[in-house]
Parts: sequence; structure tokens; C-alpha cells
Amino acid sequence: MELPQDLFIALALLIGVIGSIIQIYPGALIIAGAIGVWAALEGGSAWAVFAIAVLALVLAGIVKYLWAGKYLKRDGVPNMTIVLALIVGFIGFFILPVIGLPIGFILTVYVVELMRGNKHEQAWAMTITALKATGITIIVELAGSLLACGIWVIGLIIT
Repeated sequence: MELPQDLFIALALLIGVIGSIIQIYPGALIIAGAIGVWAALEGGSAWAVFAIAVLALVLAGIVKYLWAGKYLKRDGVPNMTIVLALIVGFIGFFILPVIGLPIGFILTVYVVELMRGNKHEQAWAMTITALKATGITIIVELAGSLLACGIWVIGLIIT
């Protein structure tokens, strides 16, 4: 591939990494798409690089939710609160694209815990736990995104 095309793909990857950090747009999807475009243009073994990079992104996507869920349970956030928060966060994702998920999730934890009879301090402590869990998801997604970008760089060198 030519240098201008590589630079364009690298720019798209950078935009994806930024998206993984700020969570306003789907950074992992942009990274997968950019590496997919590169693989389509490059052909051959580039498709193996694409598959490995997508695997890294998918695994990071799974791990981030499993790890955050374990963290929430460890700090005593009840399963029903988590389920309701996930439902409201999912709905919030479509009302306020992308940022509605964490906002809906966090606010729901607070409101549900107040409705369960917890005092403000207890509900707020659970909300802080939800914020920390959201931070975990961002860190894990960023790690997966950076790994996928690193896989692309290696693929760029060896193909």
C-alpha cells in the first residue's frame, strides 16, 4: 500500500482510540472498520491481521463488562439495581447516542438505591462504585483499541 493510504488508516485509528477514551462515539468500531478497509486494500495476509485485531476488540468488549460487573457485585450493588441500570442505560444510548449509556446507568443506580430505602450517603456510595465501574470499562476498551492498533502496525510491517 502507498504511504498516503497508510496515513489515512493511521488517522482513522487515532480517531478510534480517542473515541475509546471519550466514549462519545464508538471507537472500537472505527478501529475495526479502518483495519478492515486496510485489509481490503492490501489483501492476502492482511485479512489475518484484521481477524486478530477484531478478536482483540471483541475480547476487550466482553472483558470490560464482565470485569465491571464483578466490581459492582464486590461493592454490594444488588443484581436488580445492575439490571435496571443496564436497561435504562441501553435506552439512554438511543436517546443520547453513546453517552446516554453511562449517564443512564449511573443515574439509575442512584435513583434505584434511594427507592430501595438507602440514605443519600449509601446511594451515593453505590453511584461512585458505578462511576468506577464505568472507568474500568473505558480503560479496558482503550487497552483493546491500542492492542488492535499495535496489531495493525505489526501487520503493516510484515505484509
